[in-house]
Formats: sequence, structure tokens, C-alpha cells
Amino acid sequence: KAFQELQELGWVDGPQPKFVSVQAEGCQPLVTAFTAGKEQAAPYPKASTVAHGLRVPAVFADYIVLKILRETGGTTLAVTDQDMINAMKEIGAAEGVMACPEGAATLVGLKKLLDRNFLSGDEKVVLMNTGSGYKYLDLLKSQDH
Repeated sequence: KAFQELQELGWVDGPQPKFVSVQAEGCQPLVTAFTAGKEQAAPYPKASTVAHGLRVPAVFADYIVLKILRETGGTTLAVTDQDMINAMKEIGAAEGVMACPEGAATLVGLKKLLDRNFLSGDEKVVLMNTGSGYKYLDLLKSQDH
């Protein structure tokens, strides 16, 4: 809705971007619904992930999210907890940013989209990091061997 409003105001032009939903493998109600062609997502049983912000077994406004994903030519995908942890470390080393697992999930998702040729490689992509990885220091420390 925000992008449409910005277009109406003349602040942005061009086609609406593709929207992608990245969820944790242990909690992926949108991925399940999108893949099955459903208009709504069923609550995800036994949701589990290290990314607290992605542990959302019953998605609010799921029908709106699924509609926008389809209308924009977007998609959904799930990523593992270990891949998120690895991406947290990668972002920290490359950018000096202590990303949260939720933010790191977007980097994992981007790599998967490129591997699947969903993106051509010349598109502009925005990855959102929604919080600090400092809340997850124990998680990162337990992963170091």
C-alpha cells in the first residue's frame, strides 16, 4: 500500500517492485500457503526458530501479504537457522554490521533467489535488517568452534 501511495504522489515511478517473503524453515506458514496456491495461511504447528521475529505461526493479514506477493510477481522461501547464523557472521565481517537473524535471513534469501535465477542480477534489491544481533551473542558464541 505504501508503495502505491508513493506512486500516486509522484514520489516514485516505474513498476512496483517484486516483494519476497523470507521465513525460517521452522516457521513458514506463508511459504506453505504460497506454494500450495492458497489465499490464506494456516497456523504453523510447533513453530521453532532462533529468529524470534520470524517465529510467527499465525500471520496477521496473511491474505493481503499473499495477494501482494502474487500481484508483484514475488515469491516466498524458507531458510535454515544455521544459514541465518552464518549470514550474521558474513554481514558482520563484510559490512561491520551486527545483523539480527531476521535481517541475516534476507541475505540468505537473496543468495537463494540468485541461485534459482529468480533475479537477473541487474535488479536493485533492498534487504531489510530489522534489529541488532547483540541480542544473539550467546547464539553466535555457541556456534564458534
